[in-house]
Amino acid sequence: MAPEQQPTIGFIGLGAMGSRMAANVAAAGFPMICFDAAGTKERAPDGAAIGASVGAVASKAEIVILSLPNGAVSASVAEEIIETNQRAVSTIIDTSTIGVAAAKAVHGRLAGSHMAYMDAPVSGGIAGAAAGSLALMFAGAEADFETLLPMLKAMSKNPFHVGTEPGQAQAMKLLNNFLSGLAMTGTSEAIAFGLTQGLEMSTMLDVLNASSGQNTATSDKFPNRIMTEAYNAEFLNTMYLKDISLYVENVTNADTPAVVSRNLLEIWQRFAAAEPGADLTRIFPFVRDKR
Repeated sequence: MAPEQQPTIGFIGLGAMGSRMAANVAAAGFPMICFDAAGTKERAPDGAAIGASVGAVASKAEIVILSLPNGAVSASVAEEIIETNQRAVSTIIDTSTIGVAAAKAVHGRLAGSHMAYMDAPVSGGIAGAAAGSLALMFAGAEADFETLLPMLKAMSKNPFHVGTEPGQAQAMKLLNNFLSGLAMTGTSEAIAFGLTQGLEMSTMLDVLNASSGQNTATSDKFPNRIMTEAYNAEFLNTMYLKDISLYVENVTNADTPAVVSRNLLEIWQRFAAAEPGADLTRIFPFVRDKR
């Protein structure tokens, strides 16, 4: 898009992820208006306009990006957008993780008011949001994906068009997070066993990362966040519990196998109950200590 063609972007939800994604979109030169129910001025990017409400954003922005905690909030914000008089918005891009059914429901409500809904969750955590290196999974018309790509690339180094139907990107995000958490939990169990056999953690990681057991836990989280005892992945166990709960719910609805994921869910339910709000990397001492 040429500078004079850049649309005004609305950004609703300026939490740990949203504030960083909004900053990158604004830094790419897109005019922006923001709103966050918990407080906007202190979270908005420099130079962005401050909206007093969801409706204020919807009346000024042609494209609205959502970064919200769950499907209920996405649905509520969608209703506020629908109820906005003289709204300017025609496209909503939802980067939230809300599940397949919720994405389909929000799409249906917005379509009834002649607005396009793009299902576009992200993966990569707070560090990825700050660096603009997130993976973004986009479900919507391919033509819309191509049109929106310059703006998407301001948030995501790796935007993927995964399908055309709402909910497909949610499915992709949930199965990714299931595998990520499974790797984290399984690696914790394996390393705990190795330690009882007199193996050094650093040695185990070196071997695993040169072998078939390599995964994101062995290559990043263990050497950089657990072995250092920093425990600073900046993703809480309660947040992962939400994701794995959504995954199990959606797998159950799809009537596909869920034996592994149900066991994983039970572990994370116990972990979140024992240490609510702990960094997800603390799953290692939780598993090691057989809590």
